[in-house]
Amino acid sequence: MSATKLNDAAIFHRQKAWVVVRRGKPRVALVLDENAAVPSDLAEGEVLIKVQAAALNPVGYKLMGILPNFIAKRPHVAEHDFTGIIADANGTDLATGQAVWGFVPVGLKIGTGQGSLVQYTRVPTSHIVLRSPSLKPSEAAGLGLVGLTACEALVHIGKLEEGQSLFINGGSTAVGIVAIQLAKAIGAKVTVTGSSKREEFLRSLGVDAFVDYTKAPVYEQLERDPPTPKFHLIFDAVGDANVPLYTQSPAYLQPNGLYLAVAPWPTSTLGSIMNFAWLTWEVNRPLWLGGTPRQWRKLPVMTVKKEKLEELARYVDEGKVKPIVDSVFKFEDALAAYDRIMSQRALGKVVVKVDPEVD
Repeated sequence: MSATKLNDAAIFHRQKAWVVVRRGKPRVALVLDENAAVPSDLAEGEVLIKVQAAALNPVGYKLMGILPNFIAKRPHVAEHDFTGIIADANGTDLATGQAVWGFVPVGLKIGTGQGSLVQYTRVPTSHIVLRSPSLKPSEAAGLGLVGLTACEALVHIGKLEEGQSLFINGGSTAVGIVAIQLAKAIGAKVTVTGSSKREEFLRSLGVDAFVDYTKAPVYEQLERDPPTPKFHLIFDAVGDANVPLYTQSPAYLQPNGLYLAVAPWPTSTLGSIMNFAWLTWEVNRPLWLGGTPRQWRKLPVMTVKKEKLEELARYVDEGKVKPIVDSVFKFEDALAAYDRIMSQRALGKVVVKVDPEVD
């Protein structure tokens, strides 16, 4: 690969970056480096982005707490989602000054040390798309991971079609919010779970039926009042191992239907480890040993392909998927932003403004 040396003295300087230096919760793992180097060598196909805003994702703080340093290759810049302005187009088909949004996947972060909670980051052009003028930076910042996850789940793996019936466990999660809008754009009937205080918001997104998980276990409510016809697809967007929802699914999931889940995250607690082991047993138990006669799949680790980002961008630019922002924090207050997302009370994306001048 050829490398291009940055020749713009105005951007070749030091910068501020939130850097993951050790394993632990964000307040233990993160430090604000005010003298980090701006990337000075761009490989062929890479551009330098002046980051305007970044968004937090559960995968960010969960990997901080799980992966040891030798696997995560710390130190590295925190987080994945971003929006910003091209500071150096590096001979690509893009132009300096264009507004873009995109995503740094886990593998790229580990390989390059790049992330989004930083003033300048370098990424391949395959990981960004142009930002519509109708989108504020705070709105565009969080589209990448949740949008790609929802598209992969419903369009590419679930193959959801117009007129089919979808059940989303975790309708008010950031992924669930995008999945609802995407499913309605496809023309599907959508049932979701949520707490009663979220119902009005979720119905405003087009939800057809609502299950309040605080009243009784969701699987029990669905068994008592199964949909007609049964669901074609169950998308579990919560990220916990909800074993009974899967094992009891024959009551409400069609025989050829699919139970699709974001990757469950085991923690160090005994209860979580046992629940994860239970899920592993149930999804692999053969039918002759009483296994569940329904297919269970987990979403693969999210990678980035240009065509999939462009597909997501079309839904957004056409107004079919609208970003929902829970809160916006100053760059210096990134730790407070992590407190917010870890509280489990956020409704929409938690955003950090890297450039204080943008909306």
